[in-house]
Amino acid sequence: MFNFRKKKTEISTEVLVKFIWVSSFLAMIFAIPPLVLFLGIYFITGELIIGAIIGFGVHFIILAFSGKISKKITKIMS
Repeated sequence: MFNFRKKKTEISTEVLVKFIWVSSFLAMIFAIPPLVLFLGIYFITGELIIGAIIGFGVHFIILAFSGKISKKITKIMS
């Protein structure tokens, strides 16, 4: 019923390694600053909700610029 074509795509090792590094850096940039803000606010003030709101806010602000961040990291890795 369905005819799925099998495409043979050859990905070089260099492209794969660059992809893994850029993805790892992006994950760290998206996760570490909001987490540090959340935990810092929580441990300093004891306010869980304020820390969560600020942490999520920073996370989504960083996510809004993910395309530009990704391009710059890819440019640096090249």
